[in-house]
Amino acid sequence: MKKFLSLFYIFLVLAFIYVPILVLIVYSFTGSVIIGNWTGFSFELYAKLFTEERIRNMIISTVLLAVGAGILSTILGTMGAIGIYYSKGKFGKIIKGSSSISVINAEIVTGISLALVFSLITFGKTYFSLIIGHMVLCTPFVVLSVTPKLKQMDSSLYEAALDLGASPTKALFKVVIPEILPGIFSGFMLAITLSLDDYIITVFTKPETFDTISTYVYNAVKNQAKSELPALRALSAVIFLIMVIVVVIMNIRANKKVAKEAR
Repeated sequence: MKKFLSLFYIFLVLAFIYVPILVLIVYSFTGSVIIGNWTGFSFELYAKLFTEERIRNMIISTVLLAVGAGILSTILGTMGAIGIYYSKGKFGKIIKGSSSISVINAEIVTGISLALVFSLITFGKTYFSLIIGHMVLCTPFVVLSVTPKLKQMDSSLYEAALDLGASPTKALFKVVIPEILPGIFSGFMLAITLSLDDYIITVFTKPETFDTISTYVYNAVKNQAKSELPALRALSAVIFLIMVIVVVIMNIRANKKVAKEAR
């Protein structure tokens, strides 16, 4: 009975999370404006993602922004994680402690702060300010992804590479980076996900004529744009499917690695 209740509780939690998404996916295959009104199986909404110029440009802009911010945040976050890990003394402890503040800080505070800074230096809202805002959001999470891999790494490997004649830079790229590569990849994927999903930082830093998925969806819902809302169901289904595929691939790779190390 106890096992049954545990399984039933898990089922309820999963149903609470995923049933709304599944309903959204099901109704992405019909052209009905209202969810609950099935008008026949159709790929019409998916076709709109490619045929309607405004939606297509919005998707391309969002993906390019996410990839660009993800790459820059991963580079900066990896460098920061390595620097924090090898920091010594009181200064190192202060840096390690302060690195987690930006993660737990309210996003609205970060957004307002960035807007005030850009206004103060008369920089305004441009694509550059948007990239900077997304990097500020994503970089701390890259640091959190890379740091555990640094702690798992045998610290003597770097020192051994130096003793064998490698320069610090060569030892970093030949020894440290390959050891922490899974953490770097996880941080990169997390950065892309955060960038794709973000609304608050985006709305405070983006140009007026630029839209990401989050701002586009908000404006469509706010303005009750019935011609645009149905296509967003298909877009949500595509994003969810991509995330599921990425998670499955990462788990398969991780299981293969564990099995290989167990031999």
